[in-house]
Amino acid sequence: MHALYVNIQLLDNSKMDKNCAAYVDSHYSERWCGEEPRVFLNRNFLMTPEEWVFTIAHCELHLAFGHFDADKIPANCDLRLWNMACDIYVTKFLAEAKIGEPRCSLDLYAGPTKDELSIYEYLQQHRELCDRFHFGTAAPNIPDMKNLDKPFRYTPENPSNIFARRFAEALASRVSRIVSDAGGYDFAEMQSLTEAQKAAKWFLNHYPLLGGLASAFKVVEDLKYCQREEIQIAAVDVTRMEIYVNPAAGLTNLQLRFVLAHEFLHAGLQHHERRQGRDPYLWNVACDYVINGWLWDMRVGRMPPGVLFDETLKKMSAEEIYDKIVNDLKKFSKLETLRGYGKGDIISDPPKGFKPSDQTSLDEFYKSALQNGLEYHTENSRGFIPAGLIEEIRALAMPPIPWDVELGKWFDVHFSPLESKRTYARPSRRQGSTPDIPRPSYIPAEISDSRTFGVVVDTSGSMSAKLIGYALGAIASYSAAKEVPVARVVFCDAQPYDAGYISPEDIAGRVEVKGRGGTILQPGVDLLTDAEDFPKDAPILIITDGWIESDLNVKREHAFLIPRGRHLPFKPTGKLFHFSE
Repeated sequence: MHALYVNIQLLDNSKMDKNCAAYVDSHYSERWCGEEPRVFLNRNFLMTPEEWVFTIAHCELHLAFGHFDADKIPANCDLRLWNMACDIYVTKFLAEAKIGEPRCSLDLYAGPTKDELSIYEYLQQHRELCDRFHFGTAAPNIPDMKNLDKPFRYTPENPSNIFARRFAEALASRVSRIVSDAGGYDFAEMQSLTEAQKAAKWFLNHYPLLGGLASAFKVVEDLKYCQREEIQIAAVDVTRMEIYVNPAAGLTNLQLRFVLAHEFLHAGLQHHERRQGRDPYLWNVACDYVINGWLWDMRVGRMPPGVLFDETLKKMSAEEIYDKIVNDLKKFSKLETLRGYGKGDIISDPPKGFKPSDQTSLDEFYKSALQNGLEYHTENSRGFIPAGLIEEIRALAMPPIPWDVELGKWFDVHFSPLESKRTYARPSRRQGSTPDIPRPSYIPAEISDSRTFGVVVDTSGSMSAKLIGYALGAIASYSAAKEVPVARVVFCDAQPYDAGYISPEDIAGRVEVKGRGGTILQPGVDLLTDAEDFPKDAPILIITDGWIESDLNVKREHAFLIPRGRHLPFKPTGKLFHFSE
């Protein structure tokens, strides 16, 4: 019963009824972040050690069996009868388990003992019997379950009875040991594991969502390595599949579960791949806020003090939180990850001799491990999982949309296909069966001069000719496919160079790129916006490598096309496409 971690306090006769041995008080259940329900014992009450074992276990089982849970207590309940029914059920359980020595024999009760509800219904029908026996640990006619009128109510923040979970885990651990002993398994070997290794084993046996990842990762507890790499609590190397835990951090087993789950999710959700050129430390901070919020909701282990957690950031993605951080660096730039101040706990540098093919298979493993874990977890109802985490895991199974397809969709929005028109000015060939009936022919629709768009090309020194050519080639092919006759092209570095209206084929192969100086794109955008011969509703596509001024004011529909792995120094208001070479 010690696995329930119930707060037990000793009182004397001045604070307890002298005929009361013990009672459990749920008054603190609404503040599980602070104090938890308590069991109070009367130090002046005389009983044998076996009777004390029974009494303490009796009070703790009220919590483990959920007797304070609102969804278990009957509607319009007589709380006195419910307390008695729970006392009878607990007494029966302890008697069958041969735990301690009860002070009242079950022979005095002749009703059903299947569950608390059946006992409660029997007592309702035989109220005259209620004063003939007493199975509680308090004095007769005094309940040993205090504050039953304030039952436990569960929410996404407190999804289930923590004492019931602890009791189930303790039972499972005991059964596992018995089965292991029967099968010849050396249970002493398990006892020789460190606390961090035991925490990792827990995921294999009890938490299928992360069990697949836990089976593949090696937990390394090397104090000298952690000191050299400045790892205060933990860090994860996603390429070597190792989690480094600082043994000097002094974490409990429950806190280690939280820390390991945190690192498993970093790897499984591929935060190292999703960084996309963002600042590594700030991106790590954003991901930490998301993960810690999920683990808090799932009640996986216990959150160590000082980790990044903010209720106001819940339901936000890592990308959204990153944008928030970038816009308020003064507030967010001095935060600590599990590794420490100014350092990310995600290590993704490939080791020597690492091949790209290894990375491909590693990414596939991370995806499948989380997806299979989610499927098993939900099918077997193994616990609450936040909707945001489910969404991200399922998104891993969806292949990413190629950048050129996304760009094509952007063109579709602004340039709908031209429909051919029917006309009798040019009759079509008449059908042989009805030669006297004239039929119209279809002619292409006239292309409007307003069917165009602007292109601002960053031609600064940081943009290679290959990058510019690749991006312009994609634009040319889509322009031709969407029947856009010309595009207004402006090359821009320190100042704009207006190339005028250019046909798709000229964009693709015969444009001479000018510039190659610094990077200031605002003049190029302003040139297009203010040009009298450029349609007011025509969109603008901006091609850059991201090394531009800290802000860009575009007053019309626009989109950015930048190389994969780069990012803009501000949050764009238009679409953002990452192209790869």
